Amino acid sequence: MTLTRPARILLAGGGTAGHVSPLLALADCLRRRDPEVAILALGTGEGLESRLVPERGYDFATIPKVPLPRRPSGDLVRLPVNLRRAVASAGRAIEQIDAQVVVGFGGYVSTPAYLAARKAGVPIVIHEQNARAGIANKVGARFTDHIGVTFPGTKLAGGRVIGMPLRPEIVALDRAAVRAQARAGLGLREDLPVLLVTGGSLGAKRLNDAFAASVAILRDAGVQVLHATGAGKDFIALGGDESVPYVVMPYVDRMDLAYAAADAVVCRAGANTVCELTAVGLPGVYVPLPIGNGEQRLNAADVVAAGGGVLVEDADVDPAWVAREIVPLLQDRSRLEAMSLAAASVGHRDADETLADMVTQAWQAGGSRG
Repeated sequence: MTLTRPARILLAGGGTAGHVSPLLALADCLRRRDPEVAILALGTGEGLESRLVPERGYDFATIPKVPLPRRPSGDLVRLPVNLRRAVASAGRAIEQIDAQVVVGFGGYVSTPAYLAARKAGVPIVIHEQNARAGIANKVGARFTDHIGVTFPGTKLAGGRVIGMPLRPEIVALDRAAVRAQARAGLGLREDLPVLLVTGGSLGAKRLNDAFAASVAILRDAGVQVLHATGAGKDFIALGGDESVPYVVMPYVDRMDLAYAAADAVVCRAGANTVCELTAVGLPGVYVPLPIGNGEQRLNAADVVAAGGGVLVEDADVDPAWVAREIVPLLQDRSRLEAMSLAAASVGHRDADETLADMVTQAWQAGGSRG
């Protein structure tokens, strides 16, 4: 029988949810297409991937973590030895599955995987999540033409804009169809606007503090809130008209239902968050992290330019800002509807399928393994 797609694939990525989530979304897509496909995920023993990948039912192998320092340090001195060890480990993983394609998502794991794949003559596919490409994917891009990027502004030679591979429950979400069910299940009223506030799984202190101090403002304005504070950071919402729900929880197990219930979201601007909101057409009030290399601001640039979101400085988020900006937004149905359409206009729901196609194309274009 002649194979039309690769049967053995190594996926490399880890360290953060931004790398692990698209890896798992691609793995799920590949398995939907071919339940017999062999998939091995490569990560480190300390990252989120060491728990999330096996929980999802995929084989998992580890390699040593190899930081790529941006400035002189002890890590730079140790880099050659550490990198050789990691490349050797990645090579063993490639041999273990007899991989026909290696797919990398950036981060500590991907550079050794790219180098080992190049040495073994295995085709490479790259996905870059962030608007500003990381060092690992810049290295890997030298070895392949099969490169998918999430945002149009990403500067990665040969990159093709495909969006972010997302979870099936997000891709398939019909917000309008399940809104009533979602609101009822989350303890929210059907007849009032809903704001979702989230700082991600770890929470965001600035958002938590500002909104905890704004409970009465929002309730008295008739704005319901679903506030995901992050583990261990929840609080008791006091003040204002208690007939207007202010629901506080450390995290939301079903973010698809939170998105269905919401009319707008106040959040950070991580790549995954931006892509999920644009995929489902939710207006976003993006508050980029004030530290780092500025990538969160870039992540939100396209949806903000399209009118599907607004960008707010972290230092500006306080109760006065909530009263001045958030309350009027949630009370303006026509503006929310326009922002929703604009957000959806830049969203991608099929990036997992497109990336899976790229895996097949890379294999067909030329590897040394049948």
